[in-house]
Amino acid sequence: MSNSIYNKLINKETKLAVIGLGYVGLPIALEFARKIRVVGFDINQNRIDLMKKNIDPSNELIASNFEGCDILFTTSLDDLKDVEFFIVAVPTPIDNTNLPNLKPLLGASSTVGKVLKKGDYVVFESTVYPGCTEEDCIPVLEKESGLKFKDDFKVGYSPERINPGDKEHTLQNVIKVVSGCCETSLDEIAKTYELVVDAGVHRATTIKVAEAAKIIENTQRDLNIALMNELSIIFNKMKINTFDVLEAAGTKWNFLKFSPGLVGGHCIGVDPYYLTHKAAQVGYHSKVITSGRYVNDSMGFYIGKQTVKKIISQGKHIQDAKVLVMGATFKEDVSDIRNSKVIDVINELQSFQVHVDVVDPHASSHEMHEEYGVGLIDKPSNDYDAVIVAVNHKEYKNLTEADFKALLKDQKGVFVDVKGIFKGKIRDIEYWSL
Repeated sequence: MSNSIYNKLINKETKLAVIGLGYVGLPIALEFARKIRVVGFDINQNRIDLMKKNIDPSNELIASNFEGCDILFTTSLDDLKDVEFFIVAVPTPIDNTNLPNLKPLLGASSTVGKVLKKGDYVVFESTVYPGCTEEDCIPVLEKESGLKFKDDFKVGYSPERINPGDKEHTLQNVIKVVSGCCETSLDEIAKTYELVVDAGVHRATTIKVAEAAKIIENTQRDLNIALMNELSIIFNKMKINTFDVLEAAGTKWNFLKFSPGLVGGHCIGVDPYYLTHKAAQVGYHSKVITSGRYVNDSMGFYIGKQTVKKIISQGKHIQDAKVLVMGATFKEDVSDIRNSKVIDVINELQSFQVHVDVVDPHASSHEMHEEYGVGLIDKPSNDYDAVIVAVNHKEYKNLTEADFKALLKDQKGVFVDVKGIFKGKIRDIEYWSL
């Protein structure tokens, strides 16, 4: 089939566009741009201006990642008119009531619909509940374009598996799940992704199956971490160190090695809510998934409260207490603060009138202020009653007990090691971890 979309792309007779150039979209766009002609589209002009200068606004990629790429960065719809293969990679967040917020996704569908032509392909990568592509996105494409799904244009779904800050599990070496609306589209979409994914592709039987596969990857992880978090609460009451228990249990061949911790970010803390929302629509009230979400969403407040108890038990007035929180991003070694659960720890401490200072070598103080109303300080003082290592940034891993003592008032106080990375290394100051 010489007129196949795949052949047209590799012969550079047409272009591929990536809609949404965040931490998911930009790496995909650049990888494709090494092989075929690409248009990178985003509605944020500031981000586009940075990318034109070979700067990744998400701080994930370096300048050399942009070199040797045939890509046009744009905010203009006109630049999408000669594109025949669209990849939509916009965020799918939740709102304040934990319900899916499809505005970015439906907005991107509307954008593509305005430039959609007969024979075009649209592939969605955003994480959604099963049925979203066909029930929510395709009607928007049809309405905006006046074209008919399947007869005039093809649609597929291929969930992103990009892990921010992870230089090992990259787009190229993680198997890509792909799906299409028919046999032909599945084949064309699979071949197109094989251009950039060295690990190969898994062809899912339907679009809904591919959507469901993605959402359960993160739901399973969420539940496993929730179990560890609940166990850490139980073991704390029994005065047992959770990480000691996990180390012992982990010697069995089939014990799954998960750890307790704060669960934030755009995926694990969000995706299960998409699934429980859809489950409710089809008449099932999810119990296990909802319970796991409740446990994980309450861990920040739990850590804050435990810190307060430890400070009080040292005979101090909590209103006069001062606490240093080290790390504010949603995970280690990334700059992204969105949906970080560290803010829950800070809010809980502040509800007791505790003075809280926050430091983070990766985060932006301006962004923290915009998002949470809490800025970062440049340099910590030396009169804290407690220090909390909330995020395991590489800059913190080699710190010693002496470093932490130097931050504490009279070199005494409480040391909270959320993820237990200093276990066995702290002897003189009071130590607590999940």
